[in-house]
Amino acid sequence: MSDTFFTAPPHWQWLVILYFFFGGLAGGSYLIAVLADFFGDASDRVLARLGYYVAMPAVGVGGLLLIGDLTRPERFWHMLVMSERGRPILKYWSPMSVGSWGLLVFGGLAFLSFLGALAESGRAPAALSVLRHGPLARLIAVLGGLGAFFLAGYTGVLLAVTNRPVWSDTPLLGLLFLVSANSIAAAALILLGRWQGVGSSSMARLARMDRWLIVLELLVLIAFVASLGPVARVWVSAWGVLLVGVVLAGLVVPLALHWRPGLFGSLTAPAAAVLVVVGGFMLRVVIVLAAEAV
Repeated sequence: MSDTFFTAPPHWQWLVILYFFFGGLAGGSYLIAVLADFFGDASDRVLARLGYYVAMPAVGVGGLLLIGDLTRPERFWHMLVMSERGRPILKYWSPMSVGSWGLLVFGGLAFLSFLGALAESGRAPAALSVLRHGPLARLIAVLGGLGAFFLAGYTGVLLAVTNRPVWSDTPLLGLLFLVSANSIAAAALILLGRWQGVGSSSMARLARMDRWLIVLELLVLIAFVASLGPVARVWVSAWGVLLVGVVLAGLVVPLALHWRPGLFGSLTAPAAAVLVVVGGFMLRVVIVLAAEAV
């Protein structure tokens, strides 16, 4: 039996689960926006702006949720600054410290991209368009894309370093959260794009991306459960039944709807996207609370 069954749980509940969800949504949305900027055509500019619009408030909400989960929320700045000397502090050996700085840096870059997107759409001063066009905008997008990649996968890595059943018994949790984050983001942008004037060609490419992300997430999830070995018996419980439900409703059914786009007419794509978003959230609920319950 794995010794992780004899460790104390960190008692992470709904605030942390919601942080994992919004952090993944922020990272995934920003990554898709960067891909649309660098590899898309002129028609994908609207999709890129939408990705930046989603990323900034999502990372802001995620940060507030993480602060709210602290025992002393008003002291959150102690993760970043030495209280005695007032100097920045980065403990490279501490996942919490690295994650705090990663969240802060990505949040700042997401905010700059958000302002640039507003300027491009005429909702902010034109002077801010340098954040959307030119060398500075590209530098921000590259650095922000790296930060988004880190944030989307970091939530899974954070669980893996806690030495708890399921979380620390597989090397695939970070990859699972990374793929899931991008799938959630693509689905959310499909839903929002219908009301934000995203072109049909961009929507078609986004749907194709989400379809492949769902396939990849399903494969990673199967590998994730298989990699647990004897620890997988945790899923022989009500949590296992819920995990099967998440797989069916959040992955298999949306994939079937992607392959049969005319099944429910114009409602097929939104229905698939809603299921993916809800399934991505429930996946985090199952993984977090199943290990907490051991």
